[in-house]
Amino acid sequence: MIKKVRYDYQPPRSARQPQGRRGSRRFFPAALVLVALTVGGLVLFGPSGPELQARTSPVEITAPQTKIKVPVRNRVESVIAAGETISSLLGGYFSPQEIHEISQKSKKIFPLTRICAGQPYQICTIDNKFDSFTYEIDQNEQLVIRRADDQLLIERVPIEYEIRTQVVRGLVESSLFEAVTKTGETSELATALADIFAWDIDFLRDLRSGDTFSALVEKRFRDGKPAGYGRVLAAEFRNNGELFRAFYYQDGKRPASYYDETGRSVRKAFLKAPLSFTRISSGFTYKRFHPITKTWKAHPAIDYAAPRGTPIKTVGDGTITRIGFTRGNGNFIEVRHNGTYKTIYLHMSKFARGMRKGKRVAQGRVIGYVGATGLATGPHLCFRMYRNGSPVNPYRVKAPAAKPISSAHLTEFKQQVRTLVARLEGRETLQVASLRPSSATKQK
Repeated sequence: MIKKVRYDYQPPRSARQPQGRRGSRRFFPAALVLVALTVGGLVLFGPSGPELQARTSPVEITAPQTKIKVPVRNRVESVIAAGETISSLLGGYFSPQEIHEISQKSKKIFPLTRICAGQPYQICTIDNKFDSFTYEIDQNEQLVIRRADDQLLIERVPIEYEIRTQVVRGLVESSLFEAVTKTGETSELATALADIFAWDIDFLRDLRSGDTFSALVEKRFRDGKPAGYGRVLAAEFRNNGELFRAFYYQDGKRPASYYDETGRSVRKAFLKAPLSFTRISSGFTYKRFHPITKTWKAHPAIDYAAPRGTPIKTVGDGTITRIGFTRGNGNFIEVRHNGTYKTIYLHMSKFARGMRKGKRVAQGRVIGYVGATGLATGPHLCFRMYRNGSPVNPYRVKAPAAKPISSAHLTEFKQQVRTLVARLEGRETLQVASLRPSSATKQK
């Protein structure tokens, strides 16, 4: 019997012998992966070579930037409204106890109870937290309350202005006020000129049509905008043909004041009148028909008709010896100037703040305001002057002048006067300077 021999066409493979079908099946998936990676690499990176190397150079990794928080600053500017107090202004930033402590600390610098309606103020905050409070005390100074190193600093700071000096000239037709405003200036300058010449000219009785004036004035500017006037450095007024001149000068350590060209003070013991820009409704007489009592009686006084609320000034330095109210006089103040003279101011609507018996008042100080209290038919001031207890006509009193320029500074003063007169008489010039006002720059 012949056995069929089955030939083995798949002899055992050696280590070098290629793998058969089974080995090919194992290799096929790996080959596909390799091809896919090759094709993908070509698609993504393109052909190899220098181009590939340039594209696959190391990428610089930048660390994420930290955001810096910028403080939010805010500023509120306004004016003090009627009835506003430091508590209502700063109550959103401080507790009542803290505001009380601020008020106590500010007393010696500037009492916060003296904050007045109409004055500008500014509040600055950083991230809605208090940074500073600025209040304008007057045209020369500010009160500043600011935070510094977790503390509050309180100080009075002079206001800085740009100062331009300019000559202003005018012609009087009816009143000084109208003459000044026609030049383009404000009533503030008219008041300053009236104050300078108040000892020599009564702007109610003495003014004449055709009178002229010139003044070398400091004009203030703040942030490029007009901000009122500084000092009147020199002024002249020609009244009814008579020339009056006044020059601003500080004689050594004395307070700055006004003097004529010879060095004599223009300041006298008494002002010509206790009011400005009003009219005389009744003069000094020993026989006048009283409009209320309907009887003839003496009127040893000068009556000045003026709008209610017009400021009343004391005509000389002195001490308040009486203050109060009577049925006939209404609200009144009596001022004794020395052992010889005293003056009385009647029918006031109200007294100025701080007026009381025994208080010293300087010449020109506002002591009250025009009203119609007592026996009065309308708002006016009844002004009386007494010499050694007897009534006298204020317009007939010749009061001595204040001290003249000292001999030590007279030569310097006269040199300055020559320069100022040249500017008053010459062409208008303009100078620009920076000035930090002090108490010495205020009008005297």
